[in-house]
Amino acid sequence: MALRRWLRGLTRNRTETRPDHPEPGLRGRRYSVPFQTVWRAALAEAERRLDSVEPDTVAGRITGEARTRLFRFVDDVEIRVALDGEGWTRVDLTSASRVGQGDLGTNRRRILRFLRRLDRRLEADGIQTRPPAP
Repeated sequence: MALRRWLRGLTRNRTETRPDHPEPGLRGRRYSVPFQTVWRAALAEAERRLDSVEPDTVAGRITGEARTRLFRFVDDVEIRVALDGEGWTRVDLTSASRVGQGDLGTNRRRILRFLRRLDRRLEADGIQTRPPAP
């Protein structure tokens, strides 16, 4: 599995979460709290970690830019917050490199790190978090 992820990092420069993703950590998140609570936490985390953050509350979308550590390449990040069909507040992300064929796993790590930090931020407010069931 780790080798497969490493090889994908050589040939892919975009990662996104989705409910049916084969990797559990990339299935996004579902929270049993109001949209506005999750929105505020996601926006605060984005403003702390990304540049050029642009929130769109109506669309439930936050966009921003992240830079790679070594070469300072700019990557585009989109965070989507919405209610799912069961009334849960769902968070999904896309992170895509603007240049190159592969990202060496940078976008995957960025998404996983963002979701962990969002969970911690919400848990600090006493909100129980969990990834969606497969």
